[in-house]
Amino acid sequence: MRLEVAMLGVSDVDRAKTFYENLGWRLDADVASDGFHAVQLTPHNSEASIIFGKGVTSPKPGSVDSLVLVVNDLEAARKDLITHGVEVSEIFHYAGGPFNTSVKSSRVSGRDPQGRPYHSFASFADPDGNEWLLQEIQTRLPGREWTSTRARATDVATLAELLHETAEHHDDFEKTHAEHHWWDWYAPYLSARQSGSSPEQAAAAAGRYMEDVVHVPPR
Repeated sequence: MRLEVAMLGVSDVDRAKTFYENLGWRLDADVASDGFHAVQLTPHNSEASIIFGKGVTSPKPGSVDSLVLVVNDLEAARKDLITHGVEVSEIFHYAGGPFNTSVKSSRVSGRDPQGRPYHSFASFADPDGNEWLLQEIQTRLPGREWTSTRARATDVATLAELLHETAEHHDDFEKTHAEHHWWDWYAPYLSARQSGSSPEQAAAAAGRYMEDVVHVPPR
């Protein structure tokens, strides 16, 4: 199971669609028939979407509060929204810790004084008043990410660039080692890069694999 969709209540479907499309969110569906109009959009780089519309079971327009959009750079995210004409709050943190509204004046101006991930926020609302929180997370706490059981899809341009980089690094190995199949070197290099290793680390990992597993000796 995974959370896939959040339902929003809006009073004007087309106005809400225009607002979220203006943010650069992907339009997944816009389906209309007699008495029914449903729209689905997905925030950039997100696997969860929002759905709103007419004839769709949803909350009262504007009643959704504090849906969270995680960002890596809070200042950059605020500036991007502002350039799209969105009114965004100043950066704040919660006096009692993230999402704790049980204390008086729970939102305190400025970043978290200790600079901790999860603790700094900004907010904005759509035309109906549904509120979104931007939460900055640059480093996740241990155990806060699922281990993926499938490879993430890579767009063609990114894959082409990665293959070009792999070929360039393979050249150095090819010049200094015995004859071998290029794909044996490419596989560990690409695997390491897609797991977050730097090009240098990936090249070293591929070299170790070729020498220790495939048994390709230096010339």
